[in-house]
Amino acid sequence: MKKTLLAAALLAGFAGAASAQSSVTLYGILDAGLVYKNVKYSNGPADVNNSNFGMAYGTQSGNRLGFKGVEDMGNGNRLTFQLENGFDIGNGTAGQGSRLFGRQAWFGVENDAWGYARMGRQLNFASDYFGALDPFSQGFAQANIGSVFGSTNTYRLSNALKYQTPNMGGFTAGVMYSFATGIDSLYVANGANVSSGSAYAYDTTNNTRQISLGAKYANGPIYVAASYDKLYGATGIAGGSPDASPSEWNLGGSYDFKVVKVDAVYGQTRGGWMAGQNNQGNSGASISIPGRTVFGGGLNIYDTNWGVNSYQVGLTAPIGGASKVFASWNMAMPNGNMQEAYDAKNMSSYNLGYSYDFTKRTNMYAYVSYANNYGTIDGLTSTVLGVGLRHQF
Repeated sequence: MKKTLLAAALLAGFAGAASAQSSVTLYGILDAGLVYKNVKYSNGPADVNNSNFGMAYGTQSGNRLGFKGVEDMGNGNRLTFQLENGFDIGNGTAGQGSRLFGRQAWFGVENDAWGYARMGRQLNFASDYFGALDPFSQGFAQANIGSVFGSTNTYRLSNALKYQTPNMGGFTAGVMYSFATGIDSLYVANGANVSSGSAYAYDTTNNTRQISLGAKYANGPIYVAASYDKLYGATGIAGGSPDASPSEWNLGGSYDFKVVKVDAVYGQTRGGWMAGQNNQGNSGASISIPGRTVFGGGLNIYDTNWGVNSYQVGLTAPIGGASKVFASWNMAMPNGNMQEAYDAKNMSSYNLGYSYDFTKRTNMYAYVSYANNYGTIDGLTSTVLGVGLRHQF
């Protein structure tokens, strides 16, 4: 009798939710495999030659468990939300600085006529729009577009307001402002390492702030995207405020010929570096070189000498109906100031990947990436090879 009453109550609840056109969706990704990584460097005060082999997690896609919700508010308006937890499937610990919902945590209102407005922890527009231009889909650690275009590297901003227009004949644009990014920063001039967003307390100028702008056009085989991001350092902190204000703009496009999709991206970064995540992935710690800061370690870097021009050329080719091959060449070219200050050299990476779909939700992958002058450091090389299995639900 009790079970019957409980079932009736549950059915009544579901019926009420359906009548209000509301829903909550549970979803996730499980990704694990093996990786080999080798780092060599012999041009500094101490030689480096490290090789590692073992389990790797979240290589193609970060492991996650999330909830998406929508409620019809009438007149075409919908309340939406997304809560997404990132975790290490190897040991069960939370990712993104041990946040409960470190990957996404936002809610807002949207309408097909005027777009959407959201608040909370979200991706910037460079990450939103340039993932479609990366053959490695912002995954595979060192191989992805974020290795040379920092603001595209799954770059998440806490305490952010975000607005995006509706789709207007294939064109979409947006603006975003973060009152406290939640990303730690290194101020090179005074050596200060500043944490942002953990104790926001409405003290905006004592936190790292950021503006993110983006636009894209998608119509048939044509895709074009542009983005601009600018950081503002905290003031009134120990060590003093930074003397640099990092900025990055990117422009890229792709054309899908059906037998192969080709993309090209160009961008410029000045006054520092934006690092949404560690480019080496969770297969090991970020590269550490005596006497030199290496970009890609998950820190935003403030440095007036830092300036990089970035390039990517990529392609994706389907093979039959279940597999594909993808490849890219990425380069970060330091400008004159950075060359003089750090004897910085052109960094290039050569990347090749393969994926086979067992079902619509489960696939295996393999990839290899080789980078020379990694982090623009003369003679530093990084080689990564990996295989793995991914399941989406």
